[in-house]
Amino acid sequence: MSLLTRSPPRQTPTPMCGRFTLHHSTEDVAERFAVEQTLLELTPRYNIAPSQPVPVIIQRDSRLMREHAWGLVPFWAKDPAIGNRMINARAESLVDKPTFKRAFSVRRCLIPASGYYEWKKADGGKNPHYIQAADGQPFAMAGLFEKWSDPDGLPLRTCAVITTEPNELAAAIHNRMPAILSRDAEEIWLDPESRPEALLAVLRPYPGELSAHAVSRLVNKAATDEAACIEPAAEPQKDLQLGLPL
Repeated sequence: MSLLTRSPPRQTPTPMCGRFTLHHSTEDVAERFAVEQTLLELTPRYNIAPSQPVPVIIQRDSRLMREHAWGLVPFWAKDPAIGNRMINARAESLVDKPTFKRAFSVRRCLIPASGYYEWKKADGGKNPHYIQAADGQPFAMAGLFEKWSDPDGLPLRTCAVITTEPNELAAAIHNRMPAILSRDAEEIWLDPESRPEALLAVLRPYPGELSAHAVSRLVNKAATDEAACIEPAAEPQKDLQLGLPL
């Protein structure tokens, strides 16, 4: 049963860390992240957009995976539409911004992904690229979550993806990237006893190996959710790992 009872209004997705995929199975994700309690069943998704429900992994008495809307709505917000502007949280301002400060302290989560999209400026517009772990395994983006209630007490669970400076590969496409966590960093991020300085230290350019390739503009339309979204673009592009034509 979904815990998402309401969703903030759909928005036009931002190109900055604004789309990702999760096509791995529930079992694979649960095993990879040591999830003990699963409150949703995953289906393959190739174009997850802001305002849509996404899985988050939270550490309480046990480690659980449940559903939140993508776009953080602070518990004190008067209007849930604020979530439309809160799909990302910059690592550099988590301690200072009222919107994120409390969640950073006590409501941290992992947002599992198979890969994410980013748009690179080019003549004639922006071209989408797909970035994933080089080994094809799911990874965790550092996230924050909140629970907001409307005047009737109906809950809305939401989340945001934290962004940071890009690593070398991601920088060839965009000047930001999701804060992808190493396995050790995942444990630090979920640990309720972790100190702020330890938490901020793991929000750095991803040190692991990634791969990237250009994809078609199918992904530009949020309603398009199919495996073709992640397939390499037909037109010749440069491979961002090797600098050679595909």
